[in-house]
Amino acid sequence: MLPLPPLPTDSRPRLLALAVLFGSVLTACGGGSDSGSTATTASAPSPAPASADGAPAAGYSAGSCAVPTAAQAVASNAPDHVVGNGTAASCTSDAVVSAVTQGGVTTFNCGADPVTITMTSTAKVFNDKPDVVLDGGGKVTLSGGGARRILYQNTCDQNQVWTSAHCDTQDTPHLTVQNLTLVDGNSSGQTYGLGEVYGGGAIYVRGGRLKIVNSRFFRNQCEGTGPDLGGAAVRAFGTSTAAPVYVVGSTFGGAAGYGNQCSNGGGLSGLGASFTVLNSLFTHNAAIGNGANPAASGTPGGGSGGAIYQDGNSFDLSLCGTSMHDNTAVEGGGALFYVSNNLTGTMSITDSLLQANTSGKFETSGLPGIFVLAAPGQPVLTRSTISK
Repeated sequence: MLPLPPLPTDSRPRLLALAVLFGSVLTACGGGSDSGSTATTASAPSPAPASADGAPAAGYSAGSCAVPTAAQAVASNAPDHVVGNGTAASCTSDAVVSAVTQGGVTTFNCGADPVTITMTSTAKVFNDKPDVVLDGGGKVTLSGGGARRILYQNTCDQNQVWTSAHCDTQDTPHLTVQNLTLVDGNSSGQTYGLGEVYGGGAIYVRGGRLKIVNSRFFRNQCEGTGPDLGGAAVRAFGTSTAAPVYVVGSTFGGAAGYGNQCSNGGGLSGLGASFTVLNSLFTHNAAIGNGANPAASGTPGGGSGGAIYQDGNSFDLSLCGTSMHDNTAVEGGGALFYVSNNLTGTMSITDSLLQANTSGKFETSGLPGIFVLAAPGQPVLTRSTISK
């Protein structure tokens, strides 16, 4: 039996307690390049355009950042599995679970119209199977029914087969979700007997890689309180250091009534995980916990990072061609909460628009909606607007 690695050590109480105390008056950490960037008050942005099913479309329509090859969609024209035989009724939760269990590329044949598959159990990746690709073709929605997490990958879960003595840092498997909508996922109370499995209402990933392309996340939720859990839509915990979690051309929320909510990280949450977010949209997501991290005396903790929450030591965040607006945090970072405990992490914001993101109690001075503790000179802002 391979030994389970310990959870990461944490210098957070020293750094973050000080940061929260002075968060609202910290001078901006943006000592790096600031080419054409502003921090002003701006008018409200336009809502995301609707897609064929009437919900917000995938991605930020004004985003035009180049997408590297590693972040692009995976070819799915010769799938290993096809869910459905041409009718909506043939597309079932059991079929999705079976396909994910076997690994490989899965597409859907559910008829001409958009279809929603309500999951009756969570689809779990096995670590000794081929890399998983789920391609919904732009017409498939997977729903957690408000009762369960939708997708799960954990290289340190022995029930999913341990394949490495260093399960927390291994590079495989790779999970790709593309052209798919994930709604009404809920991770509350679903730890599977493991102490670190919190958050990730739609998707939870520990170890290996995750890529999300041209997908949408609506009304997902996770535990409502707690100091370091998060990710109503996606939780990434100690993923591969060989590549960041890629999020490309995707939408989290997109309009009132579609947002995701969790104690921390209404959209994404990472613990020791890097994110590269390209041409994506985050709106109306909420961090609803209270008491911050570490939790203030007499509180359950949480409430930071309305759109994205990241914590740990050495990790990075890159936003390009991305819009964030109308996200909220009860505590800090209405849009972004980023704490690199050893002050080595980097953050870049390029050709992006962040506005009307509300931080309830603290944010970094001069960066509305953002709380950041990172390497010197961070964040690096380029041709971006950050405003109240």
